[in-house]
Amino acid sequence: MSGNEGIRINKFLSEAGICSRREADRLVELGRVSINGKNPSTGQRVKRNDKVRVDGREVENNHEDRVYLVFNKPPGIVTTTDTKGERDNIVDYVNYPTRVFPIGRLDKDSEGLIFMTSDGDIVNKILRAGNDHEKEYEVTVDQRVTDDFIQKMSTGVPILGKVTRKCKVEQIAAFTFRITLTQGMNRQIRRMCEYFGYEVMKLKRTRIMHMTLDVGSGQWRPFTEDEILKMEEVLKDSSKTADPKPKKKSPSSKPKKTTPPRQENRPKKKFASAKGRTARPKPKGRNNKGRSR
Repeated sequence: MSGNEGIRINKFLSEAGICSRREADRLVELGRVSINGKNPSTGQRVKRNDKVRVDGREVENNHEDRVYLVFNKPPGIVTTTDTKGERDNIVDYVNYPTRVFPIGRLDKDSEGLIFMTSDGDIVNKILRAGNDHEKEYEVTVDQRVTDDFIQKMSTGVPILGKVTRKCKVEQIAAFTFRITLTQGMNRQIRRMCEYFGYEVMKLKRTRIMHMTLDVGSGQWRPFTEDEILKMEEVLKDSSKTADPKPKKKSPSSKPKKTTPPRQENRPKKKFASAKGRTARPKPKGRNNKGRSR
């Protein structure tokens, strides 16, 4: 299997800073663009070693094909890039001809949809909880699912020192439910179930954002061009970094006491002595000559 090679000419010119995609399409239609000496059609792809010119001037081609894969991870495979320390790592299992890595993780015992890519720019955009991208799972547990369990799972569960976000949970069989999350705490679903005395027997991710699982266990396929364009649209307003945390207020709500400023310019009273030095004033009512003998 292989991914779609290259990128569309309008995206190539846009990323090169020549013009917008819409303007690039217009330049192509006017015959002002060439790829390897020939006028391309709208939507034609630019590959790594292609020579692109606009009005006869060559546009530098630094493009490297970015890889996006849909992979159905089977149980037992570890989502790590440690190819030396972990024999059952996901990178060796997929065995893609160029370097790719997983976006996020699935527990070793879990299965289902996970993305593999060579594009580091999109990883945090997909994973950061603040971007609210949905991930959907089908979960089978060791005892019958009840309405009370569904209700409590959906309203937030205290795990790992915090309460999980409210989420959508629905029963789909006697021992199976579907849950949609927008955050990804460590072993979150398993810990949520354990809190109510349930044990997860099978956990399968079936959807990430707009992408649903459509390949067999252990198989992978490249994104289609439409899926890539849709992903770019979904992620365009997503942040790669966390929002800055608000500054904590001082625990004391009492206003600080302020002292009035010293009046440095107030003249000091001076008393001249016979020797010309400044002497202290003597208290009233006391004999200046001292006590009588």
